[in-house]
Amino acid sequence: MNFIKMHRRLFIKSTALFTAYHLTPGVMGSVLPSFFKKKLDRIGLQLFTIPGLIDKSLPDALKAAAAAGYREVEFFGPYPFSPKSSLDSWAPVAAQLGFKQNAYYGYTPKEVRKMMDDQGLASPSMHADLFTIRERLGEAAEAAHDLGQQYVIVPAVRTEGPLDTLDAFRRLADEFNVIGQRAKELGIRFAYHNHGYENAPIDGQVPFDLLLSQTDPKLVDFEMDIFWFIAGGGDPVTFLKAHPGRFRLMHLKDMKQRVRFAGAGRTSEEWMALFPQMADPGAGVLNLPKILTQALASGVKHFYVERDLAPEPEVTLRNSYAYLANLKVKK
Repeated sequence: MNFIKMHRRLFIKSTALFTAYHLTPGVMGSVLPSFFKKKLDRIGLQLFTIPGLIDKSLPDALKAAAAAGYREVEFFGPYPFSPKSSLDSWAPVAAQLGFKQNAYYGYTPKEVRKMMDDQGLASPSMHADLFTIRERLGEAAEAAHDLGQQYVIVPAVRTEGPLDTLDAFRRLADEFNVIGQRAKELGIRFAYHNHGYENAPIDGQVPFDLLLSQTDPKLVDFEMDIFWFIAGGGDPVTFLKAHPGRFRLMHLKDMKQRVRFAGAGRTSEEWMALFPQMADPGAGVLNLPKILTQALASGVKHFYVERDLAPEPEVTLRNSYAYLANLKVKK
């Protein structure tokens, strides 16, 4: 009799816990650390990882990405429709990094869409510099529609004056709201990708907090790059938890060791100095399962491998996908 009563009590408690989990997943998720796990769906690739392969042949590069298992790709600019100011600002960086071409590599967006369709790939997003967004957002939106993209993303604000005052970030937030409204009218979403300098405190305040608080969630989304976020002194898990619903996309790479910018991270020289510290996801020291668990809980929908200018692109393609495809994270 006692045996029956004991099992009845255990059944009632288990049923109650299961019900509570589904009614309040944000609360109960931490109570059930080993249950209800899932793998990432539709792992993506930011094409800045493999520019050397794309220089040789965009169709072959997309085929290689699909063969490795990727189902989404993210493009980087500049683009055929980018203004001269964009091309001029990118030229010295491109020469330093060894880029021969950019974006669609001589193809039209519709031709690129056909290549992706043939390989079972989708492209939810594109990166475009602020000059292009300011002056050619209509053309960017048209290309995005041709490619099936939802997001047009500014990857960094390297063409402005130094972002070293809170007022500079306030002006940037105001401009993002204006761009976001226009993007909405054009049928796309505007987003901003962090590059680390947003985490350097100014007058006791973290500028990224200001960007989030002064941009309209209905108009402006964010893409978190975990490497640059940590290089700037931030903690991705804490930040994602504090801002649910604001980050819809994420760039994934690892760190050989935890590193910080030499300064505030406001220059391309500081960024490139840390390239040697990048590692394929799972081959470094970052706690990716913990970061990804919080990312899913906070509303991130698209995950891209991005190891900037991977020295062995084919190896990075294979190893990164294999690690992420087999990584189980809490739902």
